Amino acid sequence: MSVGVAAEIKSKLDLVEIVGESVSLRKAGTTFKGLCPFHGEKTPSFTVTPARESWKCFGCGKGGDLFSFVMERDGIDFPEVLRRLAARAGVELDERSSREDARRKRLREVLEQAIAFYHQVLTGTKHGQAALEYLHGRGFTDATIETHQLGWSLEAWDELSTRLVTKRGVREDELIDTGIAKRSQRRRGVYDTFRGRIIFPIRDANGNPTGLGGRILGAERNTPDGRGTGPKYLHTSATQLFDKSRTLYLIDKAKGAIRKTGRAVIVEGNTDALMAHQAGFENVVCSLGTALTPGHIELVTRYAPEIALAYDVDAAGQSAATFGATELSALVSEIERSPHRGRLTEVGVVRLPAGKDPDEVMRDEPETWRKAADEPQPIMEYLIDRYAQRHDARTIQGRERLVNAVIPTLRTIGDPVRRDGYLQLLARRSGVDERVLLESLRRTDAPLGGIQRPGAGVQSGGPGDHGGRRIDLDALLSVPGALDPEAVRRMLEPVESTLLRLILVHPERQERIRTRLRPEELITTPARELWRAILAHRGPDGERPFERKPFLDSLDPTVGAIARTLYARTDPLPDTDEGLDGALADCMLLLRRRKLDELFEYKRAELVEAEAADDEATTDRIRREIAALRQERADVDILKNENSLLHRRPRPETPPTPTHAGGLA
Repeated sequence: MSVGVAAEIKSKLDLVEIVGESVSLRKAGTTFKGLCPFHGEKTPSFTVTPARESWKCFGCGKGGDLFSFVMERDGIDFPEVLRRLAARAGVELDERSSREDARRKRLREVLEQAIAFYHQVLTGTKHGQAALEYLHGRGFTDATIETHQLGWSLEAWDELSTRLVTKRGVREDELIDTGIAKRSQRRRGVYDTFRGRIIFPIRDANGNPTGLGGRILGAERNTPDGRGTGPKYLHTSATQLFDKSRTLYLIDKAKGAIRKTGRAVIVEGNTDALMAHQAGFENVVCSLGTALTPGHIELVTRYAPEIALAYDVDAAGQSAATFGATELSALVSEIERSPHRGRLTEVGVVRLPAGKDPDEVMRDEPETWRKAADEPQPIMEYLIDRYAQRHDARTIQGRERLVNAVIPTLRTIGDPVRRDGYLQLLARRSGVDERVLLESLRRTDAPLGGIQRPGAGVQSGGPGDHGGRRIDLDALLSVPGALDPEAVRRMLEPVESTLLRLILVHPERQERIRTRLRPEELITTPARELWRAILAHRGPDGERPFERKPFLDSLDPTVGAIARTLYARTDPLPDTDEGLDGALADCMLLLRRRKLDELFEYKRAELVEAEAADDEATTDRIRREIAALRQERADVDILKNENSLLHRRPRPETPPTPTHAGGLA
């Protein structure tokens, strides 16, 4: 989908109308006001400014444009919001995107037909009786079975496939592409992926079907043909719709509760998640039998900053079916390396009574579950405690094993404050002096996961080269489905274009604003997404080098198109350190000025209301605040003018339009 689509969507949709669907707005001068939908408040602090095509809550601080509002409201990502709003605006996607969207829609229809068939077999035929009794025996009600459309797949090889092909006109390639059937190697045609299993429909955050999960009844067993039933849980293989590493079972039902509680509780089994929802614990999702991935973290942190793991954990690793200390250590490292770590504030472990599965506790001891899920133990603290139980710190050998087990994981913790806190805890539990532990931590310190130190692998082609050939605009435009550079100019605010291009071409400048510029302070959603991606690429403390090609390869197509076009612009940037610093300072001052303008307009609307209510005390207070804001704006203007005179450079709010000639990295 091209960036031109995003610009056209903005021109065709009314921000006030979109926001007004969820917020009761009333006109206040040149703005509209209402109660913020993202935090509880009794006095309206949420404003929409049509002239700027922006919204802002002066209570919780959230704000942005049309796209960011729908993303925040619906908990979806940027590509998805583009697809939704394009359909609403009647904007045609590019041909390839249109074909892909039509294909996804068709595959979802096929999946819905399969789900309906399996559900009917479970609830309406004698073939599903044993599975239905099993579910009732596990404590599941008919209401839960109906709400979540559970099903039963027959033992037959091709019952579903034959039914959908002959009765519903589904093609064999569609069955294969949804993952519900596979191509037969022994005979012509296809056979069903799921046979003799309870079926759990898996949906994305918007409730669209993406795949299926299947659970056998009881223990694993062999079928008459000698082939085993396979694992207890079987999930759809990777398809156009389904990616296990980015999927959480019941996220569509749980996202509201996750947002409300500020925490997502993650279990391993589908039945654990179902029992949680039946028992009223609706912030629970299932990771489909896998440990957390960056994709899971990205999905969860759309709704909440905390995660609690309710896995069946056995730190001694005595059972193959449990999640041991080694797996926990690997999980900590995976979380710390995630590009979404900055959005994740805490990961904890739900401590349950020994020998009890999560669904047992939810069903039989709901208050025990509630307390455990509300007070998870930080994962590193849990890990240190479990290793301390495993190794006797009263002996020299035990202390050595305890420290050696924990230090490698501790080294992966990016935040120095958290790392220091856990180091102190390890010192207390092991009896080893903290200075000795710190020496051990530093002595074995090494780059993680193949991450290079700054400067490694960077070509010496000048400040804008950074690990790759120049990006030429002519070559960029020759690629099928290429974007129009003018569309990028319309999509971003000029100050954002200048700022982002400067720190892409001169990535050594990223560190100067890393802690000073939050993504939310940028104006447009694409600019925010690009800055978030840069921060994630550099790591939580900015410790990773910026490598252009891996960075561009990691981006969503739309955001990647913006980044490549910024690289390809040919208008000159300052060629001295002093000039680059001046340009960066200008951009930061312009963003500060815009923030003050928003607050100034908000206060003026408040003043009109106070004067209309004849509230003299409030009127006097707001007038003083407006005067202070007016002075602060004047101070910013003075600084900006002084900076521009000092560095004698073009102002970033009027960048030259890109041409189609030449190229600049």
